Amino acid sequence: MKAFRGFVIKEFFHIFRDRRTLVILFGMPIIQMMLFGYAIRNEVQDVQVAVVDWAHDSASEAITDRLEASRYLQVVPGIEHQDIERAFRRGEAKVAVTFPRNFERDLILGESPTVQVITDATDPNTANTVLAYVTAAIGTYQIEVLTTSGGARPASIVLEPRMRFNPELRSVVLFVPGLIALILMLVCALMTSITITREKEIGTMEILLVSPLRPGQIIVGKVMPYLVLSLVNVVTILLLASQVFLVPIRGSLTLLLAECFLFIICALALGIFISTRTSTQQVAMMISLAGLLLPTVILSGFIFPVASMPAPLQIVSHIVPAKWFLIVIRGIMIKGVGLEAIWQETLVLVGMTTVFLVASVRGFNVRLAD
Repeated sequence: MKAFRGFVIKEFFHIFRDRRTLVILFGMPIIQMMLFGYAIRNEVQDVQVAVVDWAHDSASEAITDRLEASRYLQVVPGIEHQDIERAFRRGEAKVAVTFPRNFERDLILGESPTVQVITDATDPNTANTVLAYVTAAIGTYQIEVLTTSGGARPASIVLEPRMRFNPELRSVVLFVPGLIALILMLVCALMTSITITREKEIGTMEILLVSPLRPGQIIVGKVMPYLVLSLVNVVTILLLASQVFLVPIRGSLTLLLAECFLFIICALALGIFISTRTSTQQVAMMISLAGLLLPTVILSGFIFPVASMPAPLQIVSHIVPAKWFLIVIRGIMIKGVGLEAIWQETLVLVGMTTVFLVASVRGFNVRLAD
């Protein structure tokens, strides 16, 4: 019993002596609690609404004012009916409300005018929530009209909802592109983050040190198997998505593969960077799990809309590569956009990849000097 007690005390001593382990054990639960507490939200905020008003009467303007007054909606000016499709593809609007001509006149005569509500259904949950917000705003106006008129006017407004890009509201259309980002991050960043630390732990780093290989060549040699494996995974996932889950690929397949290759390089560079900055496989894996996979699931828009998160988390999400990749891959697969609509996100990924590659090579040089 005494020996066992001494063994337990020794284990506690080893744990509390390692500062990195303490940070992981006590810091990660706090970070995870904060992320889940603030990021997981069902409501949708600051949804861009395009209003196409062909009536320009007091009734349509009153409803527009109610839409703009909602804390969940944000009216985007300057979008005409022919621009709705382009606004959806560029992410400039999530819903479009179209008022017909003679809207107020038909409303007074009791002819039940039709208001068309077109929703970007790329995210089915967001589409349903946004439709409910618009319906509530129009319903509030009808109740006010009935109240002020003493029930003399029927004020019956017919809503014509249309779901764009995903009319059947299939959740698999939303999640499959996100799974591509998650799987690539798992294979690339997580697996490569332990490559160099494994060499350090098993004592084979000395062989690499005396070899004629340069740091860049060593890094390329380390990531090459994972690069090939990731490309195979991309092809396999796209085949499963299109043939099994019937997720459409409306855009250019060449552009889609090129963007996937760019994200793979970015994730590989990030994994190598973590590997060069850590000394043990355990620490490298914990950093990868907590610092890469958790933000990929929570802060990338994979499950929860980034726009509904608090402002600090929205700022943090900008440094998550998966966020930009999800915008790109959903745009290509679901909306069929071209490079002209996603060039900004592509440039962000190129910039991140360059930074991670340079930092990885320099970090590896420093470790060699040590």
